[in-house]
Amino acid sequence: MENQDLKSEKKFKEYFNLANSSRNFSCPVRDVVAHVSDKWSLLVVYALAGDGTLRFNELKSKIGDVSQRMLTVTVRKLEQDGLVKRTIYPEVPPRVEYQLTSLGMELLNKLVPLIDWAQENSNLIISSRKKAAK
Repeated sequence: MENQDLKSEKKFKEYFNLANSSRNFSCPVRDVVAHVSDKWSLLVVYALAGDGTLRFNELKSKIGDVSQRMLTVTVRKLEQDGLVKRTIYPEVPPRVEYQLTSLGMELLNKLVPLIDWAQENSNLIISSRKKAAK
């Protein structure tokens, strides 16, 4: 386990140094992490993973408190990044469906340990927040 910890620490330091050395340039680590780690992007990925293909209003309903504009911006960004596929059907009115691409599914698989960690530690975190608020 100690050897794995050293490898992880070394890898983290390499990524951190890359991000800081290219601060004023396009840093792939900062760029990608910023796009996929915001609140709405993660929720869109989770929603699409659970249900496969969803129409816009179904997606909005699954997420809940997201505005129409914010959801539009988010799915467009995820589509540009190749994580979400948008299919437009030539109907009247047009029908649009969203689904995760294989790259989006790969991202989801990387997020599963984070989701598990959050579920396992949510009570501790909530308790800590309550203590800090006093």
